[in-house]
Amino acid sequence: MSPPHFFFFSAFFLGLTSLTFFRTHLLSALLCLEAMMLSLLLALSLWTLELNSTNSAASPMFLLAFSACEASTGLALLVATARTHGTDHLQNLNLLQC
Repeated sequence: MSPPHFFFFSAFFLGLTSLTFFRTHLLSALLCLEAMMLSLLLALSLWTLELNSTNSAASPMFLLAFSACEASTGLALLVATARTHGTDHLQNLNLLQC
């Protein structure tokens, strides 16, 4: 395994483990998800460069667009949660309440 591949795999799994262990606040969970998406974007870009193919050149841009949409949706949920509940603790959120 080459050093860039090891770096991207370790960055993804570091984001995944931090998501599982440090999920007390919604903001920290969103930051972990963004770190995972960034490592996937970099790995997909590296894979596209290694293939030297123009067929898969647009896939990193699609992933970047989806991650931007995910970030904006997550921040909107964070603002709505902070306004309604007064905090961003994930333990205070109950999915069964309206």
